[in-house]
Parts: sequence; structure tokens; C-alpha cells
Amino acid sequence: MDVVFDGQCGFCTRCVGWLKRLDRRDRLAFHPFQDPLTLDAFRLTHEDARSAVWALDGVVRLSGAAAIAAVLDTAVGTRLFGRGYRFPSVARPLEAAYRWVAAHRYRLPGATPWCTEHPQDCSAAVPGAGCAL
Repeated sequence: MDVVFDGQCGFCTRCVGWLKRLDRRDRLAFHPFQDPLTLDAFRLTHEDARSAVWALDGVVRLSGAAAIAAVLDTAVGTRLFGRGYRFPSVARPLEAAYRWVAAHRYRLPGATPWCTEHPQDCSAAVPGAGCAL
């Protein structure tokens, strides 16, 4: 599964590191949307990628909390998160929590942003650096 995230966001980068540790079978591939090839490769607009994290697996295209559930399922090799997300009583609070985190991302602890640590993976030509996770 491919995960498109904001490489300029320290919190997003910290989450990527955590997910890499959970993903012991290397089922996830992470792509900062600032990579000049990422948006075209996954048919995303800049606004799509800037507004939410994306999980893409073939024809399945998920964003926001649904993407997080799919990524967690893939990382740990379960279907628990995705199954729970199917219930509106679970999905609604998860979406609300996701939106809260996204709105407060700059106040949350993070790591050195991916694009700072791996400048070869990112392009300075991509406008905007809002965190998407």
C-alpha cells in the first residue's frame, strides 16, 4: 500500500516513523507529496495531498481517518481498524479526531520533517507546506 503524506510536517514525519516500525513485512511505501513525481503517479492534486493523508492500493483510494485505518490494518496485518471504521458510530468520532489533529498539527510533537532530512525526495518548487496528517 502506498501512503502519500506531507513531508514538510514534523508530526506527519513522526507518524511515518512509527508506522515503519509497525510494518515489519514492508507492506507500506511512503511518499511525500512534495516529491515532484508523487502527485502525478497517484493522480492527486496538490490540494488533495495537502488536505489529508492518502492510502492507495490499486483502485482503493482512501483519505483522512479511513486512510489511517487502512494503513494501520496493513502495517499490523489485521482488518480490525477497517472493520471498525465501517460503523458510523466509530467512523464519525475518528473523522472528528483526524480533523482536530490536522487542524492542530503544528502544536503536536514531531520529528525533523522528511523533506529536511531527505531533500532529494522533495522539490522546493511545490507550493505550500501545510501538514496533511
